[in-house]
Amino acid sequence: MLAGRRQIFVRLMECNLDCRYCDTNFEKSAIGRLESKPGSGAFIDLPQPITLHELSAIIEDWKSQLPGAHHSVSVTGGEPLLYAEDLAEWFPEISKLLPIHLETNGTMHIALRSVKQHVDYISMDMKLPSTAGCTEHLWDLHALFLREAHGCNVTVKIVVGASTTDSEIQQVCDVITSVDATIPLFLQPLSLPDGTVGITAEYIMHLQELASSRLPDVRVIPQMHRLLGAL
Repeated sequence: MLAGRRQIFVRLMECNLDCRYCDTNFEKSAIGRLESKPGSGAFIDLPQPITLHELSAIIEDWKSQLPGAHHSVSVTGGEPLLYAEDLAEWFPEISKLLPIHLETNGTMHIALRSVKQHVDYISMDMKLPSTAGCTEHLWDLHALFLREAHGCNVTVKIVVGASTTDSEIQQVCDVITSVDATIPLFLQPLSLPDGTVGITAEYIMHLQELASSRLPDVRVIPQMHRLLGAL
């Protein structure tokens, strides 16, 4: 939903899933990385865990360096809802500085319940077996999560590739329509390790047409940072 908007990314460690296409090192570490200047691509190390005071100071500093440039703070992972107890403390303070965008794999509906009142945008993934390669089907968890997120400016994203099936698209549509058919659905073409895209334009348009026959707002958006070579 916020593609093209500039954000401050707060990336948390660890995840409860192990998706085949994941391009993020989310293993737990005593050392974190901080971009030394917004948009510079140059990083400095800092000890973990970072405190709320330290994080707020960084956001304040970046806002002062680039007034009006950042639309929101995107909290991502890994899976950020693994830290729901901490986020329940963080979000009320961070939201005083910028709106909060939560990026999540859409499997932890109970954790979402404790923080959603402080979140302005939720980008929820649905994991397709064809691309994520998860060993178990997550449809029931995704349905529970979407019901919990409904009313919180939520959108759904799926990563689609050459092996994505019509039945998977129908299943995604089933989950969305069971909650609210007007929830936007984003199709993200699978990015391969060599930098190419793992789906043809013709096939992704076929999948979009299929989803659009049941949902009014279906969009195709690639990974922006991959295209720009950013982070």
